[in-house]
Amino acid sequence: MNTKSLVAFIFIALLVIAGAYTAFLGLNVGGLSIPPLTESVSQGLDLQGGVYLVYEADTDSTGAELDREMEQVIEIFRLRVDSMGLTEPVIVREGDDRVRVELPGVEAAEEAIAMIGTTARLEFLDPDGNLVISGNDIDDARVMMDANNRPYVALELDAGAREAFAEATGRLAQLPSDPVDDRVIEIILDGEVISAPEVSERIDTGRPTITSQTFTIETASELAALIRAGALPVELEEIRTSTITATLGEYALDRSIQAAIIGISLLMLFMIVIYKIPGLVADIALTVYILLVFGVIVLLNATVTLPGIAALILSIGMAVDANVIIFERIKEDIGTGKTVRVAIESGFKRAFRTILDANVTTLIAGVVLYQFGTGPIRGFAILLIIGILCSMFTAIIITRLLLRLVVKINTRKSKTLFGLK
Repeated sequence: MNTKSLVAFIFIALLVIAGAYTAFLGLNVGGLSIPPLTESVSQGLDLQGGVYLVYEADTDSTGAELDREMEQVIEIFRLRVDSMGLTEPVIVREGDDRVRVELPGVEAAEEAIAMIGTTARLEFLDPDGNLVISGNDIDDARVMMDANNRPYVALELDAGAREAFAEATGRLAQLPSDPVDDRVIEIILDGEVISAPEVSERIDTGRPTITSQTFTIETASELAALIRAGALPVELEEIRTSTITATLGEYALDRSIQAAIIGISLLMLFMIVIYKIPGLVADIALTVYILLVFGVIVLLNATVTLPGIAALILSIGMAVDANVIIFERIKEDIGTGKTVRVAIESGFKRAFRTILDANVTTLIAGVVLYQFGTGPIRGFAILLIIGILCSMFTAIIITRLLLRLVVKINTRKSKTLFGLK
């Protein structure tokens, strides 16, 4: 018996078990506290509840102009969502003129709908109520710091609006400083004045600044965000609204987890009964696979949905199937008189092409679903792709490594370890 190989095998098995325990139950030893990895997984709308909205643009634009308008709408929606402090929103274009917004975890649904869907109009008006520029004329709005470390808002106008703004600021700058109201340009969002800066000089550069003695970093940032996100380029019609309760999501998630635990446990037991020690190897590799998948999900900040859970279960089946193919090839080679060591290398070589073909075809399907699908279909595709790549790694690398260790433990009884006489 090769003691070194036995110790290495036991060490790897214990390391995987410890990793699984920490990942799914967390760890709290002394002053060290590690939360479960599952708490870092972002849940989709169908799991944690929230708001689902679909808007349709009322526009006659086509082609590149329509694309530009829809990209601007999506960006504005994203800025509005960010200003609400929401996490993991899904904002995607559907078809030519529709935008779908998913806001997981939102409790104040009506407030979210009101903020997201309002077709805001941002206007800069002179004291007589004349339009100077609109939100469409602003390319950017950022918070900057002056020489005295005080915040101000720096705007950047597009080329077409600079002349109009220069004319208005030049006219107002010539007026007496008292009363001040005669020299201000009101910034109005949805009919509400959000700022009324006084004009002190003519601005020809197209880069005006807004200063205030009361500005803080927070208030200046809020004003800049409102200016950037204020104006939608087109009118939007809300054509679908749905509020999904968290209770439904929790129920579905709990049932999915229960089903996964039962299914994986039975699967692991089946592998040990049929394939003996190689079945145990497959179970260890499967655990590594599950840890890898969740690690990649957290690393990529991917959102898990119910269809995504289905994709993970499907990829688990493919991971086990790859091990079954490998073990059957090894048993066939042992049956022809090859030693177990040679049969392992030969079995992996023969199984590799079959595993590669099966996984590549599924991978292509996943890529197509991601490219052309929307919403839950994309979530399914992302987790399917992650699952397939991780399953190939564990089947080809981890399983082979562990099987080589098993053979080294006791070469005389290696056939018995494989369930063969």
